[in-house]
Amino acid sequence: MNPFVDAEQQGQEERPGPYERLRAKITDLMSHVPLRTRITGLVMVAVGVSVALASIAGLITVRNQILSQTDSTLFNHASQTAQMVRSQEDSAWQYRQTLKGLDLPTYSDTEVVVFDDERQTYTLRSSLPAIAPNDADVEVASNGTGTSFRNITLSDGTRVRSVTVPVEQSPNTPTTRQAVLLAQSTHDTQQTLGRLTLVSILVGIAGIAVAGSAGITVGRTGLRPVDRLTEATEYVARTGDLRPIEVQGTDELARLATSFNAMLTALARSQDHQRRLIADAGHELRTPLTSMRTNIDLLAQVFGTGSDNTAPAANRVRISDADRAELIGDVRAQMEELSLLVGDLVELSRDAKPQAAPEPVNLGDVVRQAVDRVRRRAPHLSFDIQVEPWFLEGDPTALERAVTNLLDNAAKWSPEHGTVTVRLSDGLLQVADQGPGIADDDLPHVFERFYRSPEARTMPGSGLGLAIVRQAAENHGGRVAAARAPSGGALLGLWLPGRSTEAPPSESASATPTA
Repeated sequence: MNPFVDAEQQGQEERPGPYERLRAKITDLMSHVPLRTRITGLVMVAVGVSVALASIAGLITVRNQILSQTDSTLFNHASQTAQMVRSQEDSAWQYRQTLKGLDLPTYSDTEVVVFDDERQTYTLRSSLPAIAPNDADVEVASNGTGTSFRNITLSDGTRVRSVTVPVEQSPNTPTTRQAVLLAQSTHDTQQTLGRLTLVSILVGIAGIAVAGSAGITVGRTGLRPVDRLTEATEYVARTGDLRPIEVQGTDELARLATSFNAMLTALARSQDHQRRLIADAGHELRTPLTSMRTNIDLLAQVFGTGSDNTAPAANRVRISDADRAELIGDVRAQMEELSLLVGDLVELSRDAKPQAAPEPVNLGDVVRQAVDRVRRRAPHLSFDIQVEPWFLEGDPTALERAVTNLLDNAAKWSPEHGTVTVRLSDGLLQVADQGPGIADDDLPHVFERFYRSPEARTMPGSGLGLAIVRQAAENHGGRVAAARAPSGGALLGLWLPGRSTEAPPSESASATPTA
């Protein structure tokens, strides 16, 4: 809170205004309305408003056109009357005789009045109550120019439209300025406009009804793929069956269904990996566990099953100290193998990429550290190392584990006093041994989980070391490969994307992690 603003003023500043409260209320209300209803309502409102606006625009346009046509007709007839009045003498009788042949409008209610600037009028035709010129009409007569239109409501309620036009001065009456007022009833025009308004209202109502039907249809057909996707999701959650759903079309909903199928495929693949991992782990665990149980049972028979050791001496199993030491050593070795297998299983259980932030790593340093570690475990071997710097962003622990597994595999298959060749150039790490090599049939499978060639099944190991190498490579965007070395042994390769020079601190700080 701001200590320089009192609590009441601060409460007023933080209190939302009416617009924010209304928007929040509408948002909360719409969040409880089904999507189908919202789409239907949106289509109805959009189409209905469009039809209503089109009807109103059409009505206004036609109404203005009719009124404009009426005014134009009035003006033409008034102008013709003014020309014929000018050609006659200044007498009402002559006007009336002249107007007998005048083609006046065919409206039933018409008033024709000639008047001068002194407001003296001569009614030439009258089927309406008398209409007197007003000031605007007299001004037209006085000026001899201009036009005056007006709407008039007579005493009997009749609505008329009038126009006043000036009469050009006659040589016989040079000092008199006159004008013609022509008025016509708008009854027929109003009837026409009324029918047009009724038609527009009916069209608007019909348009809103069509909009409602269109909204319902769009809501049903548009959300049908969503309904199928929802049913498929509920079916997967209920049964665990990961069969893909049928995809129809190429629109956004089809893309959503395709993405959902991709997710189901990935989930099925993950479940299959888990099942195979559990089955393979159970198979691999069975052998050391059986061996440990046999050895422990034998030791129990030797040392007795209880603390009092009451079994007759003649019935006890006798073994030499050397055999007993061998049994205990075998149990210890099986326990170490189980520990190694459990550790490898935990490592492989991380099927996804690591969530920890990647760190700058020099793969050359990682290789040297791994070689030092393996050299201590295999002092009878020599290592031929040629390592170039290679920098990348990744998990240094996982990379060191992968490189160590490659070196351990080479050390396991190398003969006594053999040489392990290690090369790192342009991100490609190659480890070659002088062992018997890998059979052609085994080359595609050496990096699979629990895969062990017939020759490797008699040697210690879990069959997971090279699988961990492949997983680390894939998590860092790299790949692995196996081949025969020129010396006849195995050649295993690990390639990781990166760069040969260390990036400047500013670039490395802003670089996007790739691991």
